[in-house]
Amino acid sequence: MHICFMALAQVLQIGPTIPLPPPEHISGMFFHVFEIAAISLGALGGALSVRRELKSRYDVIGLLGLGLLSGVGGGILRDVLLGNGPPLALQNASYLLYALAGAATAILFGHTVGPRMLAFMNVVDALALGMFSVSGATRALNAELGLLPCLMLGVTTAVGGGALKDVFSGKAPATFQEGELYALVATVAAAIFLLSIRLGVPVDRAATIGTTVGFGLRLLAIRYGWRTRAIGPLA
Repeated sequence: MHICFMALAQVLQIGPTIPLPPPEHISGMFFHVFEIAAISLGALGGALSVRRELKSRYDVIGLLGLGLLSGVGGGILRDVLLGNGPPLALQNASYLLYALAGAATAILFGHTVGPRMLAFMNVVDALALGMFSVSGATRALNAELGLLPCLMLGVTTAVGGGALKDVFSGKAPATFQEGELYALVATVAAAIFLLSIRLGVPVDRAATIGTTVGFGLRLLAIRYGWRTRAIGPLA
C-alpha cells in the first residue's frame, strides 16, 4: 500500500511547486490533483461536445486537437497574460498527457452518447468550469496580483479553452453569445473563492467552496433553463 501511495505521488507531481503569498498555504498534492482533474474533465467535455454536433466530420487528430485546446487552452491564455515565461502546459508534458487522455476517452466511448451520456456531459462540464475558475484564480494569486486581475484570470482559464475550441472549429465562441449561464457562473465561482480567502478561510477549503458553488450554479442553470439575453443592435 505504501508503494502505491508513493507511485501516485510521483504521478501527481506534474510541475514545480509555486509559492503562495503569505500567510496562506496550499498543499502541493491538493493543488495538483485539483488542476489535473480540471484539465482532464475539460478535455473530455470539449471532445464530447464536438462529437455531439450533427455535422461533425473530425478525424482522430481533429478530436484530439480540439479536446487538447479545451483542456489546456484556457490555462495557456492565462499564462501568456501573466507573462511568467512559457505556459505551464508547455513546460510540463503531463498537462498535455492528461488533456489527451480526456479527449481519447471521448473518442473511445463517445459513441454511447444518449440521454444518460448527455446528462453526464453536463455534470463533467459543470465540474470542470468550477475547477478551472478556482485554479486560474489561484495561479493569479501566486503571481501576487490584485483581486480584480485574479478574478479576470480565473474566468479566462474557465472559458478560454472552450472559446479556442470554437474558434478552431470555425464557430463564434459560445461564451460571447446569448445562451446558458457559463462565463457568469465562472465569475461567481472565482469571486466566491477569492472573497473566502480575503475572509480568512483556508485556501483548500476556499477552493472547495468556490468549485462547489460554480458546479451547483451551472447545474441549476441547465436544470431551470437560465439564460442570458442578447443586447439588440444600435438603431
